[in-house]
Amino acid sequence: MNRFPFTSLSPDLQARAAAIRLLCLDVDGTLTDGRLYLDEQGCESKAFHVHDGQGMVLLRRAGIDVVLITARHSPVAHRRGQELGIAVMDGVKDKLSQVQALAAEQGLTLSQVAFMGDDLADLPSLRAVGLALAPADAHPWTAQSAHWQSTANGGQGAVREACDLILAAQGRVEEFFDGSRS
Repeated sequence: MNRFPFTSLSPDLQARAAAIRLLCLDVDGTLTDGRLYLDEQGCESKAFHVHDGQGMVLLRRAGIDVVLITARHSPVAHRRGQELGIAVMDGVKDKLSQVQALAAEQGLTLSQVAFMGDDLADLPSLRAVGLALAPADAHPWTAQSAHWQSTANGGQGAVREACDLILAAQGRVEEFFDGSRS
């Protein structure tokens, strides 16, 4: 078993991932499988993968900020973000403007920002950032704009793979193997 799956990154992908200081994530279809569960009262539920949560926590511990950005108003996404200590921006109609504002607030250039998304609303952000990421099951029109695509589908560990990629490119993987920081 290969303990470090990202040992043979292309030089371009290595450089892009090494520069990342902020990861912005779409929610529906990226952190979830894209299905929306609504009960008879209209209450929404979603499933989140624990591996994705762990990946986001590891990135934060490595000094990389993580923000969830979704077009939907989502109390469920806010709850997940609260559990992980991650900011959630919901009801965002223009994700690129939100990404640009977050980068500016942190004094970052867009080359220091990664964005992971799965569908057309994510394209402007994917095309603007330094590292464009997509889950394995992203819509083909979206996937073609990604610098990297996970092997896992959205909601099934795709975000964890992206987090691991960034950590590996920055040489930060080994520090998490002793168990004291996970």
